[in-house]
Amino acid sequence: MSADGLVVLPIGSNDTLIWGMTNAERLRRICVAQGLPMGTAVDGSALLVDLGYVFDPAWLRIMAGRPGYAVTRGGVPVIAHVTPEAPDPSALIPIVQEEAEIENHALRKRERPFMERLTPATVPAIERASYLGSYKGVTDVLTKYLWPEWAFHLTRLAARWGLSPNQITAIGAVFCVLATVAFWYGLYWIGLASGLIMMVLDTVDGKLARCTITSSWWGNIFDHGIDLIHPPFWWYAWGVGLVAYGRPLPDPVFCACMAAIVGGYVVQRLIEGAFIGLFGIHIHVWRRFDSQFRLITARRNPNMPILFAFLAIGRPDWGLEAVAIWTIVSLGVHLVQLAQAFLMRSIGRPVTSWLA
Repeated sequence: MSADGLVVLPIGSNDTLIWGMTNAERLRRICVAQGLPMGTAVDGSALLVDLGYVFDPAWLRIMAGRPGYAVTRGGVPVIAHVTPEAPDPSALIPIVQEEAEIENHALRKRERPFMERLTPATVPAIERASYLGSYKGVTDVLTKYLWPEWAFHLTRLAARWGLSPNQITAIGAVFCVLATVAFWYGLYWIGLASGLIMMVLDTVDGKLARCTITSSWWGNIFDHGIDLIHPPFWWYAWGVGLVAYGRPLPDPVFCACMAAIVGGYVVQRLIEGAFIGLFGIHIHVWRRFDSQFRLITARRNPNMPILFAFLAIGRPDWGLEAVAIWTIVSLGVHLVQLAQAFLMRSIGRPVTSWLA
């Protein structure tokens, strides 16, 4: 029983599998993740959940705070927050899912959380909807436009094989190391191929965790820790590999590139963290420009096409120099963004997300 006596009560049954699990198991995982106990009978306040429907986990959290309301799909109450004062689900105040829109702070976007009737015929569409619903609204250009379809099919396959998000992260880490070694020895095409696999799997693990409701503290640390630490090693290995490739940079140029790329990367991440701490939002969701610039700012994924393009013309050395220049430009943009936010605060104007 939760602190306020609220329990979740599944209504009905459904044998149709979604992401490799029954709807009852999916609901159980959502309840565990949100700290809501499941019950077998109404004894006070309860969330009555129709297992004939599947929905974004956000709906359960929303409805837990809405006693006397029911979210409906096609006029059918799917999640009803009944109380001793309002025990009849059909008499509750309706929230029409087809018209509702909320702000998802975790995924940095406004959205209408999905809710659909679960049948064998609707599973493909529901899995796609839940997968796309887990995508960040503000991210880099590759993750937003190139990876989704590839990663969707890999996520479905991983779910059906029973692979965990941490196992996907571990496989990605192996390819991350392979890419680093390949870059070090000037085997750039092998390194790029390994890096591509790692970058796609870096999308799959997070989507698998959200779609199968298996996110964990350790998994988050494992995934984000690798993401945060490995990029400078890739860029350094790329620079060292220029010797084996036959296009070495002069020592002063190499050192300058490393200072720009590694130093710029670290300072950008510090600015992003400081912005959250100072203003309570991600720097990339403040204004429309900030979200658009996130598509191409000097991070791992936007940097890789730069390296690829110059390698394609046989000049990986120019690629490293281009990444260094772009990192400095991106750092300059971040510094201006931070300064503008301080200015807005100083004149009494709020710093809020344009997506809110």
